[in-house]
Amino acid sequence: MKAAQSSDLQSLPLEEQLVGVNAKTGLYPAARSWSGGRRRILGKGPLESYCYHVMSRTCGVEIWFDEVEKEALRRVIWRMAEFSGIKIVTYCLMGNHFHLLAEVPHRATWLERFEGPQGEMKLFEHLSILYSKAYLGLLRDELADFRARGMAVLAEQRLETIKKRFCDLSLFVKEIKERFSRWFNKRRGRRGTLWMDRFKSVLVEGKGEPLRTMAAYIDLNPVRAGGVKDPKDYRWCGYAEAMGGSRRAQRGLCKALSKPVDGWRSAGAAEAYRCLLHAEGREIKDAQNEKVVQRGVSAESARAVLAEKGRLSPAELVRLRVRYFTDGVVLGSREFVEGIFEAQRELFGPRRKNGARRMAESEAAFYTLRQLRVSAVG
Repeated sequence: MKAAQSSDLQSLPLEEQLVGVNAKTGLYPAARSWSGGRRRILGKGPLESYCYHVMSRTCGVEIWFDEVEKEALRRVIWRMAEFSGIKIVTYCLMGNHFHLLAEVPHRATWLERFEGPQGEMKLFEHLSILYSKAYLGLLRDELADFRARGMAVLAEQRLETIKKRFCDLSLFVKEIKERFSRWFNKRRGRRGTLWMDRFKSVLVEGKGEPLRTMAAYIDLNPVRAGGVKDPKDYRWCGYAEAMGGSRRAQRGLCKALSKPVDGWRSAGAAEAYRCLLHAEGREIKDAQNEKVVQRGVSAESARAVLAEKGRLSPAELVRLRVRYFTDGVVLGSREFVEGIFEAQRELFGPRRKNGARRMAESEAAFYTLRQLRVSAVG
C-alpha cells in the first residue's frame, strides 16, 4: 500500500510533490542544541563571522534520496539559512548525506537590525520567512495580552526566546534535519529517525586558502563519488547552482574566493573557481599511471579547463541555465517568447507584466520563459 502511494506521489508535478516543503508553518517544538555529548568547537572571538563545514549522514544504508528529495532538502536549507541569518558559502547534497559550508555571523551584531522603534515590526517581517500569518497573528495577540496586563517583561522574554534561534549553528542544522525528516517520512510512508544522532562540524578559517580548499572539496564530492565527470553537471551542489545563474550561490562562492560579493562575472570569480576545482580535483593514479586510485577530474579535462582559464562557451552557459533552473523552458527571440506568454497568460500571476527574460550568459539574443507549471509563476 505504501509503495503504491509513493508511486502515485512521484507521478505528480514537481511543485505538487514539494508543497509541504514550500508551505509556511506554525511553531515547531523547541529545538535543543544538544550535540551528542562531544563538545563542538565554535568561534567565540572578535571576528565578525565564523565558517563551518557541516556534514550529516542518514542512518541505515537503505535510505537514499531521489531527485525530488534532494530538491526538497535544498529548499529547506536555503529557507532555514535565510531565517537563521546564516549564509551558505556552498553545499553538496549526496544520496545519503549532505555537506554545507556555512558562515555564521556575530550574533549581537546581526540582531541590531531588530533594535529601535521599528525593531519589533522588522522582527515580524523576518519571521514571515518561515511562519504562517495565522501563527504570527497568535504571537502578536499573545504579546499584546502580556502588555495589557502589565507583564511587559514576559513579552520581552518571549521575544528573546525567538531571537535565540538566530545565528546558532546547532539549531540551524537541527531544524533543517527535523523539517526535512517530517516531509520525507510523510512522503515515504515511514516512521522513525532519518539521520544519525548528530552532525559533524569543522571550524574553518573564513578567508584565504583554507576556505577555498574546503569549498572545492565540497563541490568536488559528486566527481569523487563517480557520479559526474565535471561538478557543473551535478545539479545539487553550490557550484552547479551558481553556474545556472543563482545569485545567492554565486555570492557564497565569491566569499570563498575573497572576491567582491557580486564579483561572479565582473571580478572573474566564475573562471577562478572553475580553475580551482579542476586543479584540486584531478584524479590520482597508481605508480604505473594505469589504475585510478582516487576518482576525480581527468587530466585531459583539467588541462583543457586550465588552458581556457576556466572560461565556458556561451552555448555551454546557456545549456547550464536551461538544464538546472528552467526545465521545460521556452527559448527563442523576444517576440517568440512574448507570443507564448500571451497565449498562456492564465498560467502566470497578475504581477507578471511580460514574458521574455534575456539570458545574460548568452552573447546571442536568447530570451526565455520560466518553467510552465500548474501553479502560477511570477
